[in-house]
Amino acid sequence: MRLLAFFAVVFLTFTTVKAQDSVKNNAIEKKDKIDTIKPADYINLGKIAGQKAARRSLIFPGLGQIYNYGLVVKDVQSGAVKGKKVAQKVYIVAKLGAIYAGGVILAKSYVDNSKNYRLFLNELQYRQLNNNRPSPDNGLEQYRDTNNLLVAKNIFKRNREIVLMSFAGLYGLNVLDAYVTARLKYFNVDERLAFKVSPSFVQPQTMYGFASPAPALKLSLKL
Repeated sequence: MRLLAFFAVVFLTFTTVKAQDSVKNNAIEKKDKIDTIKPADYINLGKIAGQKAARRSLIFPGLGQIYNYGLVVKDVQSGAVKGKKVAQKVYIVAKLGAIYAGGVILAKSYVDNSKNYRLFLNELQYRQLNNNRPSPDNGLEQYRDTNNLLVAKNIFKRNREIVLMSFAGLYGLNVLDAYVTARLKYFNVDERLAFKVSPSFVQPQTMYGFASPAPALKLSLKL
C-alpha cells in the first residue's frame, strides 16, 4: 500500500512539473512574439511640412508661403480647425506681399545705383582721356573736382553691393519664414502648459563672479 502511494506521489509531482514547464514555455513564446512586433514609426508632420515649404521657397520665393496658405485652407475645408482662420490667411498673404514688395524695391534700387555708378565711371574715364574736361553728354559739369566723382562712383558701387546682399537676405528670410510657419502649424500647446516664477538664490560661482549667494528669480515650466 505504501509503495502504491509512493508511485502516486511521484506521478503527480512529475505531471505538475511538466504542466509548469508547458505554461512557462508558452509564456516565453508569447513574449518572444510580442518582442518581435516593431512599434509604429513616429511621423513628424511638422518636419515634413517644413521641409516641403522650404524647398518650394528655395525654388522660387513665395512658393513656400503659398504652400502654407494651402495647408490652412485644407484644414478649414476638412473641419480640422474651428472657424475660417481669416486672420491667419491674411497674415500669410501679407507676408507674401511683403516679400515681393521688398524684392521690387531692391530691384529698383539696384538698377538706379548701377545706372549712377556707370554714369560716374564714364565721366571719370572721359576726363582722363580729355585732359580733365567734363563730358557734354553726362550732365556732370558741376563736379569740377575729380575726387568728388571718384567718391560718388564708389558710393554707388557700394550701394549696389549692399542691395545684392539684401537680396540674399530677403531670399533667406523667405525660406526661413516658410519653414518656421509650417513647423509651428503642427506645434500644439495644450492647457497643461504653465509656468511659475519664484524667488531663488544663485550659488557662489567663480565664472559668474559671485563670492556669496545672490538673490535671483527661478522660472519653472510645466509641459
